[in-house]
Amino acid sequence: MILPCILSGGVGTRLWPLSRRKRPKQFLPIFQGQSLLQKTCLRCTGDDFAAPIVIGNQEHRFLIGEQLAEIGVRADTILLEPEGRNTAAPAAAAALIALERDPDALVLLLPSDHLIEREDVFRAAVADAVEAARAGAIVTFGITPTEPNTGFGYIRLKPGDDPVRAVEAFVEKPDLDTARRFLDDGNYVWNAGIFLYSAAAMVAAFERHAPQILDGVRAALAASYADLDFTRLDAETFGQIDNISIDYAIMERVDSIACVPMAPQWNDLGSWAAVWDVMPKNGHGNAGLGDTRFLDADNCLAYAEDSLVSVIGLTDILVVATRDAVLVADKTRSQDVKKLVESLDAENRPETVAHPRSYRPWGWTERINTGDRFAVHSMLIKPDCELSLQSHVHRAEHWVVVSGTIEITIEGETKLLTENQSAYVPLGARHRLYNPGKIPARMIEVQSGSYLGDDDIRRHA
Repeated sequence: MILPCILSGGVGTRLWPLSRRKRPKQFLPIFQGQSLLQKTCLRCTGDDFAAPIVIGNQEHRFLIGEQLAEIGVRADTILLEPEGRNTAAPAAAAALIALERDPDALVLLLPSDHLIEREDVFRAAVADAVEAARAGAIVTFGITPTEPNTGFGYIRLKPGDDPVRAVEAFVEKPDLDTARRFLDDGNYVWNAGIFLYSAAAMVAAFERHAPQILDGVRAALAASYADLDFTRLDAETFGQIDNISIDYAIMERVDSIACVPMAPQWNDLGSWAAVWDVMPKNGHGNAGLGDTRFLDADNCLAYAEDSLVSVIGLTDILVVATRDAVLVADKTRSQDVKKLVESLDAENRPETVAHPRSYRPWGWTERINTGDRFAVHSMLIKPDCELSLQSHVHRAEHWVVVSGTIEITIEGETKLLTENQSAYVPLGARHRLYNPGKIPARMIEVQSGSYLGDDDIRRHA
């Protein structure tokens, strides 16, 4: 049985403004209604696979849980990192957890933010790698290059036609002339960052080549604790682990490395231009997501979150419109979105951090409007879910039910509100919301007061 370990800690800044730190690209449902995380999980289900381990940032815990629930996948473990530590620490954690489950376990380590369109080709490649992994090799998967791309690292393979080939070297991102030479050579593949290994072999590799990382991960796991459906790694211990990739920590040091080259129509979606590459297009090469229109335009991408976006007389242009930010860029400059995000971060702009909609265990809340001493939010509460009993020091709240039924408790008095009914929560009053129904309940919340920050919450048992 193969234990998938899905890495979900990336931030995807090059897909701003749709991708943000609190909801990065692996959670965006823009691929036939599913997110990249969901597609990755579904790619690793079936008789050959155990329930997955998902390793992600603690700020994304409810997004992870919600998206797994949407596709009916129950994780073996959702392991929360208090801060990012590249890929070496998660690889070690997955090996240690798998070894506890089964001394003969195989781990399939893979990113959550890559698109693979030919899943049959991917599964066949994994099947080809199993025998080598059981024999103790750490198997990586290389993507057969289709162009002289300078944005990927490469793997040089020993010449041959076997489905599993020996690795001669890992190669850094090349310049264009070198990438062309790699393409002509035929023995170079793109490094996809996907690995299959026996848990025992990976632990042994860490013990030999990176024992300090393994010791740190062991300590962080030993001090971890359960929080709802999640497992939180100990922050102090985990923060002391080297921030290093598995390539540098292990792959470039061990001898028992193999590679399975494959061509599953893979894309790491590292830019909006890459998204355009994989999207369906009209006769003029234009790709639209949402309510979009094109007139005398060629090879453009337009994304509309909730308003009409129209493109006229332009070529090779990206237009991405969300509720609070708009990006317009030359498609050839799509990699520079990261530089823009860095400059916005330097200004402490909130648009790089969070979307107007924030997900919670009970549903979501979405900012509609804010101003001096007021804020308006739309809220959804899932069936049989409730918010904590709480009060606010600086604000009062007005609630209007839009659809469904909500049970409200204010200062110990409980009653039901249905469509078009409302309630007022005075400043300082203890209150709770609960959806007792079978369908999601929608409501509008108007906050008013001298301070409206999310930290003005006092929770009561």
